[in-house]
Amino acid sequence: MTKQYQKSPESVARLTPRQYDVTQEAATEPAFDNEFWDHKEAGLYVDVVSGEPLFASTKKYDSGCGWPSFTAPLESANVAENEDSSHGMIRTEVRSTHGDSHLGHLFSDGPVDEGGLRYCINSAALRFVPYEDLEAEGYGEYVKVFDEASKKGSAQ
Repeated sequence: MTKQYQKSPESVARLTPRQYDVTQEAATEPAFDNEFWDHKEAGLYVDVVSGEPLFASTKKYDSGCGWPSFTAPLESANVAENEDSSHGMIRTEVRSTHGDSHLGHLFSDGPVDEGGLRYCINSAALRFVPYEDLEAEGYGEYVKVFDEASKKGSAQ
């Protein structure tokens, strides 16, 4: 990774009320009433606060839960996992490493053939960068992720 990603007072000040509540206060947005739960376009999902790359559309799937779900992070170093004992249960909270944004939670009910994990992520914590804009927005190094996925898809 060549770029430095971090949280700044300016980036936090630009957040909408929902983005602030989710990323800074660990709120959860409503299921099926968020921007990316059924989004299918090719591209990257980055932290709305820091811009660090978190997930690729190649690992997104429809889990039926009403939030964007991914089988694996794009860069595991950008995703931190913490125990969350709120709401009377023990879950694994997912946060961005550099932006320290609350993203959502990790569950072990994902597709078995993809590793069995489900990263259940709030849309409000994400900004989507379309595949065709990756170079222009400074994420050109990730074009290969989509090229590799395309090759795997055509080999099946």
